[in-house]
Amino acid sequence: MNTSACPWAPLVITAAAIGAPLSAQQADPVGSWSGTLVAGPQEIQIVFHVQRSDEGALAGTMDVPTQGAVGIPLTTVVFEGDILEMTFPVPGGGRYEGTLRGDAVSGTFTQAGQPLPLDLERGTGDSTFVRPQHPEPPFPYRVEEVRFPNAEAGVELAGTLTLPEGPGPFPTAVLVSGSGPQDRDESLAGHKPFLVLADHLTRRGIAVLRYDDRGVAGSTGDFDASTTEDFADDALAAVDFVASDSRIDAASVGIVGHSEGGLVGPMAASRSETVKYVVMLAGPGVTGIEVLVEQGKLINDASGADPGMTAFNARLQEVLADVVRAEPETTAAAVEMRAALRREIQSLSPETRAVIEAQMTDDVIEELVGEMNAPWFRFFIDHDPRDALERTAVPVLALFGSKDLQVPPAQSASEVEGALVRGGNDDVTVRVLSNLNHLFQEADTGSPSEYPTIEQTMSPTALEAVSDWISERFAADARDRRRP
Repeated sequence: MNTSACPWAPLVITAAAIGAPLSAQQADPVGSWSGTLVAGPQEIQIVFHVQRSDEGALAGTMDVPTQGAVGIPLTTVVFEGDILEMTFPVPGGGRYEGTLRGDAVSGTFTQAGQPLPLDLERGTGDSTFVRPQHPEPPFPYRVEEVRFPNAEAGVELAGTLTLPEGPGPFPTAVLVSGSGPQDRDESLAGHKPFLVLADHLTRRGIAVLRYDDRGVAGSTGDFDASTTEDFADDALAAVDFVASDSRIDAASVGIVGHSEGGLVGPMAASRSETVKYVVMLAGPGVTGIEVLVEQGKLINDASGADPGMTAFNARLQEVLADVVRAEPETTAAAVEMRAALRREIQSLSPETRAVIEAQMTDDVIEELVGEMNAPWFRFFIDHDPRDALERTAVPVLALFGSKDLQVPPAQSASEVEGALVRGGNDDVTVRVLSNLNHLFQEADTGSPSEYPTIEQTMSPTALEAVSDWISERFAADARDRRRP
């Protein structure tokens, strides 16, 4: 899953570089301000950029490089006397207030009613990510911008097709992204995993189609009203589109899906003979609610959260999921979820309840209820991928990272393999790759907070595992070996 399916748990990162100072008499909020927010055992880099219009009005943006967030618009910026106040749209509401003295601001950062000290220094404001694997043109292959329809759904999907040099026909991979609204590069935490994967595969002689999710970037449709089943229909539309291209070997078109995309691949393959193989990158092997509860526990543990709070979060997920199952009408379900949440909070000790109540503002509660009431979540919590896996007869490669905290291999790897074998699939490869996280980066803890701090976008071990497996079965010489 991407981060929309789990909380971010930021880790340590140093503050941004400090630029040339101004004198104390020139106190002015315009510029970039950088500091490190200490939240328990973790440190989060915060950068504010403040501008002034020709009319004198102040505005700005906020970056949280530690979490891969750049350009969050500030709702308000007010500077009176020597007091700088800024508000920003984050869960539970956010506010910063501090006293400006020359090149420094001493103040307080508040989110969801929780104040933490945050001192800022004037700096370069450089939140640029170093991503050495991101390919740059010119490319040794063809790049085509394409559009194709999912006629039944009435949506048109926009994507990029990369083709090796030569006449073909080429084996082809259709890339399907993880949960949350994703562009064709699966951009997150400053990384573009699908850009890197597409470049690697195409250089290895494998054509690649990657596309924006429906309702995202260049694609039409309503993402918020969609479920994993809808995304499987979109993936089949993508497969049909490339299979009709004379440069593509229609007998060698498969789906490479990451996280939720790992659910989509078997769903699509079990519905259509056009899908000739499936690669699951961190694809779940158990129901959605099982994944969410386990990932919450692991991520909270990795972030040093209090065990009691971790247990409360797990119980709350189960309780709210029960409401969703029992009440199909969303308005009634929202009322019951709010009531259930308050009952759970009241069951806590006075000390823990005070902490939770400070965090659970009305905005936070409404956001949580809205997410769990959405069509995607209602489908996801009880979707069991083993059903589609048992009906998947094409070759399957399932890769997991040993340090993946979002789709833990201990929970899913054996379930994926078992379901495929039960269904009679005789070409199944399941591998757990050492020291890799959910994005298949080489990682220390596997916590999502590390994703933006790691320069590597995707481990060469994972890239080569995918390209080698596809080439062994579907490259030109492999096709020749399959011919009678």
